[in-house]
Order: sequence, then structure tokens, then C-alpha cells
Amino acid sequence: MAAEIIVDVTKTFPGRTSIRASFRYPVESSTVLILFGPSGSGKTTILRSVAGLEWPEEGTIQFVSRTWLDTASRITVPPQDRHIGYMAQDYALFPNYSVAGNIAYGLGDLTPAGRTARVQEMVELFHLTGLEEARPRELSGGQQQRVALARAVAPRPQLLLLDEPLSALDAPTRAQLRGELRGLLKQLSLPSIIVTHDWAEALTLGDVMAVMHEGTILQVGTPQEVFSRPANADVARVVGVETVVQGTLVDVREGLATVRVGDMSLTAVAAGNISSDVFVCIRAEDVTLEPAGAGLTSARNHLQGTVGAVASLGALARVTIDCGFPLVAVITRSALTELGLTIGTAVRASFKAGSVHLIPRR
Repeated sequence: MAAEIIVDVTKTFPGRTSIRASFRYPVESSTVLILFGPSGSGKTTILRSVAGLEWPEEGTIQFVSRTWLDTASRITVPPQDRHIGYMAQDYALFPNYSVAGNIAYGLGDLTPAGRTARVQEMVELFHLTGLEEARPRELSGGQQQRVALARAVAPRPQLLLLDEPLSALDAPTRAQLRGELRGLLKQLSLPSIIVTHDWAEALTLGDVMAVMHEGTILQVGTPQEVFSRPANADVARVVGVETVVQGTLVDVREGLATVRVGDMSLTAVAAGNISSDVFVCIRAEDVTLEPAGAGLTSARNHLQGTVGAVASLGALARVTIDCGFPLVAVITRSALTELGLTIGTAVRASFKAGSVHLIPRR
């Protein structure tokens, strides 16, 4: 039988945005929920409230058949009685403890032999063999992350909570460990909640995603659904849809919608009932840039414009095109050079109808 998590809480802070979050979802044994949003949106507060490390003034938190918080009934279950594994953003390893000592820290209820066996099991599972006596300062960032995760998992919690589990790592290590962490979570068959603001982590790790902004849950769905079909313009901006502009529906014919954005006409796939006033959302990676006089491609939308801004993203570049509205594209640095794109360069931007997502504007 699937478990269910119910969170409906209010937490206030002097001089800061109040957290008023409400969501519920069924949880299979290995379901990973992503709490996604920018810094200050309330993600970590919700995670810490589920863990029992923050105490909302109002609300309820339930997991399966247990009520961990019900302010109306004055139920407040302390953290140690929630059977939760928690990994902080900075890992919070004990510097004077060895790897084995850190992992064994939460195993006080076991016999000495049971602790030894459990630590060895974790050492093998998290590929820490040979590091049992090492101190945290002697470990790489990836090794510290695995020790912290092993310590959280060792007591066999009912629920695992991870706060930005990869943010302390350098970019190459973070990319390498995304897939590894996903595999470990599935192998553990342990429901988890992960806080992140990184879209690649959300897509890689998550089964369910809750988007937060200014203390409120805006949308809950699979990561693919949320990223490709944001429920409103605020969600679109939070999940990184770079172009969000106002438009007006002109016509719907043979499954395609014609939308006016200023003086420009765009073609989008018509999905469901569309109101006349919409937000037009286009992800930067769906936009192709071509020389102004190049032959047309099969894409439905071809917009002439000029380069308004170029920003380096390492191996990539973010290019903003003025084509009657600001349209953002992400291209490689080599493509930027080959196209000779600088401020004021004439260029054509192309994108498919399926890349244009229309959101009702209320």
C-alpha cells in the first residue's frame, strides 16, 4: 500500500516572507520528491519542519498513518521519534570522528556487533571500503557526501531528507554524482525528499516535484510535466523558462494556435482550451539561431531580430534577441563565434510550434 505525505503548514519569520505551504502526494517505497525553487523560497524550512527541526505555528504534517505535527490537537512528535534520516547541506560530519564513527553515530540502539555489521554494510554500499579510519578532512567532497548519506541511511529511517545534497561539490563532481545518487536512492528503496534549486538535479533525481516561490507551493507534478508544462507564469520563471511574454490568441486551426506577441505572430501547438490572453513560454535550448539570410528550416516560427545581449555560460553562451520582444537562446561558444554574433548583429531565431507553451493569463 502506498504511503502518503501530507504537509499543510504556516511558518512565520520576523522581517521575512512567511511560509504557507500545502501539498500531499502518494509515496511508493522509492519515490523521490523534489522541493524546487530559488534561494529564500522556503524549501529548507519545509524540509526542516518535516524533520521536526522547525516548528510551524499552524498546520499538520502526516506520514503514512502517523501524525508528526497537528497544532490544533497539540501533537508535536520530536525529531528522534519520527524515524527520519536527515542530511544537511554542509554534511555536518563530526571532524574528530572517523568514517566508521560518523556512520555509527545514530546506531546506539544496536548491540556492538550489530553496529559493526551495519557500518560495514554501509561502507560497502557507499563504496567507502579502505576509508573506515579516515577523518572527514582527509576525504574528497564526493567521499564526504557519501559518508553523510551513509550516516543518514544507517538507522534504517522511514523517510530520507536531503538538503541540497550536491551543492557543496565542484561542477564536474556534481555532474558525476547525480546519476550515482539516483541509483543509490532506488537501491535503498527509501522514500526521499530532496531540496534543490538546480534543474538538472531535479530532472535526474526526482519522481515528483513541488515548485516553491515566496513561501508557497505553486505546482506539484513529475519534473518533466512541470518543466515542459508549467501551470502559470510564476512557475515558468522559477523553473528557468527563459522567455515568458504576454500574448493574445488569434486563431486555432488544425491543432495549431496562432498567437500575437506585440507585432509578431507565433505558431504553437493548441493543447486543450486556451483563453485569449496567454503567457507565451519558450525555453532557451529550443531556440536555434541562424544567419539572417539563411534558408528556412522546418520549424514553424522564424523571427528576424538583432542581438541585444550576450552572456558567457562557460562552454555555452546566453544570447538575447530583440525580435519585437526579448527572446533568449542558449548556444555553444563555437556557434557564437561561427555566427559572428555581437551586439547589434542581425540574426534569425527559429523554434518549433511544440516548443511554444501557452499558459492562461489571469
